[in-house]
Amino acid sequence: MKTTETPPPVPAEPGAALTKTGVPAAAPPKEKKEGTVLNVFSHGILVIWAIMVVMPLVWAVMTSFKDDASIFGSPWSLPDKLHFDNWSRAWTQAHMSDYFLNTVLVVGGSLIGTLVLGSMAAYVLARFDFPGNRFIYYLFIGGMSFPIMLALVPLFYVVNNMGLLNTIHGLILVYIAYSLPFTVFFLTAFFRTLPSSVAEAAFVDGASHTRTFFQIMLPMAKPGLISVGIFNFLGQWNQYMLPTVLNTDEDKHVLTQGLVQLAVSQGYKGDWSGLFAGLVMAMLPVLAAYIVFQRQVVQGLTAGALK
Repeated sequence: MKTTETPPPVPAEPGAALTKTGVPAAAPPKEKKEGTVLNVFSHGILVIWAIMVVMPLVWAVMTSFKDDASIFGSPWSLPDKLHFDNWSRAWTQAHMSDYFLNTVLVVGGSLIGTLVLGSMAAYVLARFDFPGNRFIYYLFIGGMSFPIMLALVPLFYVVNNMGLLNTIHGLILVYIAYSLPFTVFFLTAFFRTLPSSVAEAAFVDGASHTRTFFQIMLPMAKPGLISVGIFNFLGQWNQYMLPTVLNTDEDKHVLTQGLVQLAVSQGYKGDWSGLFAGLVMAMLPVLAAYIVFQRQVVQGLTAGALK
């Protein structure tokens, strides 16, 4: 009959505690406790931050369905009934429909122009070496650090001399110029992470530079385009300073100007429920865009680290 041999005892490290059988005692789970405390602390901070961000949004949506008496009498309570007439009144009487249409035209045109021009410039700066490449790149970087406040007066005269003052297309061109520096900076770093072997294979097959860019490289850069598009959409949709200076025609006001005009008129009418309804109208497209494209935004931000 075979007997099983017991393995020799493992030598203990100097200073380690031993059990009665001579086996080294397990180290106390100190690191595990520290990791648990850190996770609880970080998750607590995230929960507090989420409450601070979400609560004002929920309160604004809830208030948009109240009447004026409920807004001041019980601001934190739920509405007794849903007053949808607040939304219809803000949409028609406060001309939020006109402001919404003007904003969609301006932001839609400027967003398309920014992505097309910015992606073309970023692709050339990232893929081709030519004299002045770095100089042009740093010019775009310098445009990011230039305060828009310093350019308002000369920008007003330039737009006025070009006959583009108080026009939709003039505001679109200004938005494109305002958004190009960040777009080129973001997409240049993104295009550098894409494999060059795919473009080289396209050149071998006889594709031109234009066809290679639009049919191969641009679809590969879709996560970066969506990410920078979301950032530009947020900035252009919430832009107030530029349209206030360059767009003084009331028929062509954008949402931010319309909300300010609606808020100023509250001193005479007191239609606070309509004001909150208009505020939620202006806020919903931004929330919807981020909710729909949040995964693409994260992919675009982390793509450069996964090369």
